[in-house]
Amino acid sequence: MMALSNSISNTPTLAQDPDKFQVLYSASEYREYLIQAIRGAKTRIYLVALYLEDDEAGREIFTELYLAKQKNPALDIAVCVDWHRAQRGLIGAEHSDGNSVMYREFRKKHEFAVPVYGVPVSGREVFGVLHLKGFIVDDAVIYSGASLNNVYLGYNGRYRFDRYHVIENPQLAESMALFVTQDMITNPAVNDLSLSEKPITKDIKSEIRQFRGTLNQSQYQFSPEVASADQVSISPLVGVGKRRNKLNKKINQLLASAQDEIFICTPYFNFPKSVAKEIKKALKRGVKVNIVVGDKTANDFYISPEETFKTIGGLPYLYEMNLRRFAKANEAHIASRKLSVHLWKHNDNSFHLKGIWIDKRYMLLTGNNLNPRAWKLDLENALLVQDHYHHLNDKFEKEVANILEHTQLVCTYKQLEKIENYPTPVQRLIKKITRVRADRVLKQLL
Repeated sequence: MMALSNSISNTPTLAQDPDKFQVLYSASEYREYLIQAIRGAKTRIYLVALYLEDDEAGREIFTELYLAKQKNPALDIAVCVDWHRAQRGLIGAEHSDGNSVMYREFRKKHEFAVPVYGVPVSGREVFGVLHLKGFIVDDAVIYSGASLNNVYLGYNGRYRFDRYHVIENPQLAESMALFVTQDMITNPAVNDLSLSEKPITKDIKSEIRQFRGTLNQSQYQFSPEVASADQVSISPLVGVGKRRNKLNKKINQLLASAQDEIFICTPYFNFPKSVAKEIKKALKRGVKVNIVVGDKTANDFYISPEETFKTIGGLPYLYEMNLRRFAKANEAHIASRKLSVHLWKHNDNSFHLKGIWIDKRYMLLTGNNLNPRAWKLDLENALLVQDHYHHLNDKFEKEVANILEHTQLVCTYKQLEKIENYPTPVQRLIKKITRVRADRVLKQLL
């Protein structure tokens, strides 16, 4: 245990003033903060997200970026989104060129352009996407798992709940900005989607393969600092793929180091084998484990029984099946309160929140869903915070209380629905994929 703790403590860090570490508590607060940050930017704005949607909230953010650029042409602005996701419509919708149409439209209407770089982490979306998080505005990092659209930004009354943090730190901002400029947008595989002329995926397959190989070796560059007793430490981490993934390794080390408590959030209950193994070992050695997961109706793929069913709507039920099996296997730990499973549900809003707290000393801010897809396919990052003197305790306890506000404690696995109670189209789908053993493959892709 001591060796594991040392491996975390020896992680290269940056010193962080705890007074310049801010927690936001809602999608609407996050949206307002982001808009004001864009308006007040002096030198640079880098937004990295899975997607910037062509809807009211997406257009609002994009408009703010263009207004800032026209007002100050010297302002360095770049947006990075997933290459594949930006060039298709929503799942289940008619075929379209996706959000890239909006990017081209804005460019044609303005004198000074805002480039939107499509980042192809893999040759096909199903085998890996840009899941990197973090907006850099001047010397601040705005970190959230949220993408940019109506529901993530709480635009029309509905919201997708996430975590939202603002960290003012010139060294951290510079390190993350360098990753964007040097490790991503200068690569031949990455192209500006706002231009009318751009290659198709087939034409850059070789570049994409080389790019993924380069990303596999990449890490955040910075000069390490030692935090004083009145500071906290922060480490930016990045990883992609199954091999040599330093982020995955660090997550497992965090879980293995827990002595008192693990608090873990994930929107999709489908832990990688190594994470499930570390949680099992933690329970065995007497660590209190809290897991917060979205109810199936709070999943972003959930389709109400009153609506027309689509195959994608089966996903929330597969996750609930995973959770029910886990709860049943750990019924004794649930009964003894060594394991607490909290189901999040708030009206018709959805849950997209992820992160880890260990012993109130280590906190992981991340967009990593803690599932096999994040572990093997997507480009992920995280910020590891070490708070050995408990400077951030009040802020994180308030955040945890905010997360738990709309949760229900699972007292027994029997609270979770059985397959027999699912809507008929869902039962048919599950029986079909189980019969052909496709569920094993799906678990690695979801």
